[in-house]
Amino acid sequence: MRFEKIVITDPKEGLLEMRAYELMIIIDVDTDEDGVDEIVGQVASHMTGLGGRVDNENRWGRRKFAYEINHKNEGIYTVLELVTPGGDMAPLERTLRLADGVVRHKLIRLPEKEATRRTLLPVDTSTEPETAE
Repeated sequence: MRFEKIVITDPKEGLLEMRAYELMIIIDVDTDEDGVDEIVGQVASHMTGLGGRVDNENRWGRRKFAYEINHKNEGIYTVLELVTPGGDMAPLERTLRLADGVVRHKLIRLPEKEATRRTLLPVDTSTEPETAE
């Protein structure tokens, strides 16, 4: 199945292309399950506010650190796949930096080819040559 590239029109910004991100959050091991849900919920509400979505949530659970961080030897790892219309991700990163339960986080923009492979973004048919029928 082939799709056209998704582009959203924003009156202020013009056309915005959808972008895929991967966010890993390491949460303090002392945080209970409700606290983890709250942090993930904050990320989801931020993404919804930008017109995006959380496409996949993968909780790895408790993992040992390679070295001590904030006098802790382990944390709760959560990986989220995010899709958003080219918005500014700095406010989300600032929120995660200031959150008490978050030990570390890493946000990366996925290359378009990888995002398409993971089915986060549709296949771009505009670059493929047309076939004569």
